[in-house]
Amino acid sequence: MTEEHFEIDKMNQEHFEITESSKTNFLYSFSLLPKEKNDAINTVYAFCRYTDDIVDNESDTTEVKFKKIRAWRDEFDNALKGNSRYPLLNKLNSIINKFNIPVEPFFELIKGMESDLQTNRYKDFASLYQYCYRAAVTVGLMSIEIFGYKTNNAKDYAVNLGIALQLTNILRDIKVDALNGRIYIPEEDLLRFGYSEEDLLNFKYNDSFVELMKFECKRAREYYEKANNAFVKEDRRLLFPARIMQHIYFGILRKIEKMNYNVFQKKAKVSKLRKVYYTLGVYLKYNLAYR
Repeated sequence: MTEEHFEIDKMNQEHFEITESSKTNFLYSFSLLPKEKNDAINTVYAFCRYTDDIVDNESDTTEVKFKKIRAWRDEFDNALKGNSRYPLLNKLNSIINKFNIPVEPFFELIKGMESDLQTNRYKDFASLYQYCYRAAVTVGLMSIEIFGYKTNNAKDYAVNLGIALQLTNILRDIKVDALNGRIYIPEEDLLRFGYSEEDLLNFKYNDSFVELMKFECKRAREYYEKANNAFVKEDRRLLFPARIMQHIYFGILRKIEKMNYNVFQKKAKVSKLRKVYYTLGVYLKYNLAYR
């Protein structure tokens, strides 16, 4: 058995333990789902996490990461045919069939992670949008099939919310990404505000950076607003987990703004208490109001 297969096997054995113990924001939104949906979304989430982890493994070379992500894609394809060697992927296939989840977002997510190995700069927002779509919108399109929905507005909601969440992630993690040699802020935006790549890599906090961040946060807010417009009454009770995520990440965006955009000094976070407040508040609001 190859090293990459061994590591994937290990991830399969541990995936439920890891997702249940993880403090990620996603799990707050999953916590109040019925058992069957909770199990399904955790399995989808495990697939997404491990796809991402293959690419983020700092101990591997880029060549090894490419081999692993391609092996993972091939095994996912095998699972869809009912014969993967990995229990996680076989279980994922059964969930895909049970909830009628389109398979395209899974393959698009893998493409997004592959592109992260090839690209560490983005010329313009159009190219960044494609990355955000593959990295985040895909997860939303998988998830809404498990949550359930009644109108096609739900897909527009998933698309716009996914872009908003990923843009928020990018703004929150500018420093971490720069330490890893990655800049997600489009080059055209850096040029527009007279803030250089060298400035960013040296964590230079100045007026140009503040104006740049105002612009980027405004763009993220626009996608949250587009998501709001697509969040129609008929879907609200079913899509409450996504709405919880929206509240948590919009809270992170507001933290960035309140910090006067100095994401170099500290990481913008929402407290655990605030996350619990959002989780219970959204759940009660939509489950009581839309029965």
